[in-house]
Amino acid sequence: MLTKKTIGFIGAGNIGEAIIKGLLKSKMITPAQIIVADKNKERLANIVESYDIKVFNKNFEVIKAADVIILTVKPIDVKELLKEISSDIDKDKLLISSIAGITTNYIRQGLYHPGPIVRVMPNTPALIQEGAIGLYADKGVAKEDMELSIAIFELIGKVVVIESEEQMNAVTGLSGSGPAYFFLLLEAFIDAGESVGLPRDKARVLSMQTALGSIKLAIKSSKHLSELKEMVASPGGTTIAGLSKLEECGVRSAIIQAVKTATNKAKDLAR
Repeated sequence: MLTKKTIGFIGAGNIGEAIIKGLLKSKMITPAQIIVADKNKERLANIVESYDIKVFNKNFEVIKAADVIILTVKPIDVKELLKEISSDIDKDKLLISSIAGITTNYIRQGLYHPGPIVRVMPNTPALIQEGAIGLYADKGVAKEDMELSIAIFELIGKVVVIESEEQMNAVTGLSGSGPAYFFLLLEAFIDAGESVGLPRDKARVLSMQTALGSIKLAIKSSKHLSELKEMVASPGGTTIAGLSKLEECGVRSAIIQAVKTATNKAKDLAR
């Protein structure tokens, strides 16, 4: 399905690069199959040096040469981009948008001859093929295009098909922004280890491995998360004391509010 497809990227920012790097690391896509355009010439130079793929200064060049076009520009640049490329995209091109908060309807209305449109929200762990990707297919997207879209993004992580486009804002708030939340928590764990007397390098190793092991255990175990938590928390022990302090400080509530706030921001972008 992928061997004869040329995948074009408009935008080569963090998410665009994460997808490109993940695709190339999968070995299922070759550098010759990827082309990129970005208004930032310095950024394009870095992309060429890093990945040895073909780049263009003009967006229409990518649109004409690619079978699949992936938009990874910033939301603030979408209106101008659609105006620029509206006459170049035809119904034969599969268009995949990875722009936070921008609906398929908004994109369709900005094009003269829109073809199938798929919306995705990957996250930065796609860099190491461990992305969490929400994918929504616009009405009228053929089964073949849907399968092609899934095949592309399964190379860089786990794909969850979203039935309602409105829920893509929640995907943005949860998994799209989620890595930053986890990095903040890890940073706090390392700081905490150092604050109780551990050398920072050792606190980092212990924190990272604790997070990695806990996630792997949660994925592989058939037990509920609350059961796994109870396995660690002996009555009257150190873990119970620590958990009580976390609840007292409102950590659970803070995480919920962070996801809700990011989701609402995605809704604002859509409006």
